[in-house]
Amino acid sequence: MTNISSTTLGRALSRRRTLISAAAFVAVVAVACGSDPDSQQAPAAPADSPASGVVTAAPAATVAPSSTTNPTTPDTGAIDSIPGRVLSSVEQTFASRAQGQGWETDFTKIVDNVDVRDILSGGVPRDGIPSIDNPKFAAVSDAPAYLRSDEPVIVLELNGAQRAYPLSILTWHEIVNDEVNGVPIVVTFCPLCNTSITFPRTLPDGRVLDFGVSGNLRNSDLIMYDRQTETWWQQITGEGIIGELAGTKLEFLPVAITSWDQFATQFPDGDVLLQPTSLDRHPVTGAPIARNYSSPPYAGYDSINSSPFLFDGPLDGRLLPMERVATVSLGELEVAYPFNFLAENPVINDVVDEMPVTVFFDDGTESAFTARSGNFSKSGSTTLFGRTVGDRVLTFSVENGVITDAETGSTWSKFGKALDGELAGAELEPVVHAAHFWFAWAAFSPETEIRDSTDSLTSTVV
Repeated sequence: MTNISSTTLGRALSRRRTLISAAAFVAVVAVACGSDPDSQQAPAAPADSPASGVVTAAPAATVAPSSTTNPTTPDTGAIDSIPGRVLSSVEQTFASRAQGQGWETDFTKIVDNVDVRDILSGGVPRDGIPSIDNPKFAAVSDAPAYLRSDEPVIVLELNGAQRAYPLSILTWHEIVNDEVNGVPIVVTFCPLCNTSITFPRTLPDGRVLDFGVSGNLRNSDLIMYDRQTETWWQQITGEGIIGELAGTKLEFLPVAITSWDQFATQFPDGDVLLQPTSLDRHPVTGAPIARNYSSPPYAGYDSINSSPFLFDGPLDGRLLPMERVATVSLGELEVAYPFNFLAENPVINDVVDEMPVTVFFDDGTESAFTARSGNFSKSGSTTLFGRTVGDRVLTFSVENGVITDAETGSTWSKFGKALDGELAGAELEPVVHAAHFWFAWAAFSPETEIRDSTDSLTSTVV
């Protein structure tokens, strides 16, 4: 792996105090990617100078623009993408460098709000951080002993299946291409932004995409690429930003972070992702993908007093950059609930864009940035639901760890399921949300409304 260039580091480090030194970070990503020191680095952001190279357009998409995907039964239809255009000199320089490194991306298609100068190398080549493409699972009843009770897992419920993806694995791989009861999905985690997001991989025209790690970042967030078109995708927004599918937006699937013990208790028939072994190889590079899962590559990065790494954008000073927030986007409204507020109010009732919602917070889930030996720090986790059942809007509260609704007195699990009482067996509708570091979410959603007090909620905290 090539070290991070002095230009890239200078740009990032001159404006931001970092948690770890540049040399230490290079060492970290060298371990994370496990690549050869002579591997080619992703393109650095170009200077404002004319380019001599000519960008060749890739073949145009063969489908016309449309809108959404269906995670259960993909529609054969059209794709929402943008037309190609003439590039600026800065974009031409960027594209020429990328093409020189082997990218066959259609660089004539760049979404309007993307400045290629904001795209930085993460210090690893394409696929230097290896995705998991042949995931293996164990039943909860046969789970491996290395799983700790409070370690964080991504929880996915889809088509009757329940799966847990430990962040101790995702921190090293960032992408899992999976299929759940016939539905191709991609589970993603960006450690630098603490962002766990899952998408269907089937486009409206029926094509199934396979995703990998591009080696590039924008606002510190993972830029994925798909192997079918080599389009670059912004993980935090799910949008194709450069390439044939630029302008296309993947659909978000509702997931949550919780502890392994809570998942195992709630879903005894569920499955958990297993650590890759020395026999597992990457489908593109052929390199072994197993890593040392007992030691996270970014240990301590989530300290509240640290600064984001490889982030060159403005910081929104309303919260500390590394503050964890639970975010939700409904209609035109984007709302963030800081974890320090939720820790004091572990069940809240609110209304977002006229939708009554509730947030359940649990303070027992460990941080994904803690080594598996020694003292484990707690970060907490959230689930978020609509709080309408039938024609009733419910008001939730918690006492001695038991969640109940005021309207019927039914008790509820953190996963939105009524355990007993009048509504026993009922389930709340999960709402797509995620937990991010504040700096990352604010960089992509600067108009976000922060709700960090009982007075800021549309409904009163109970």
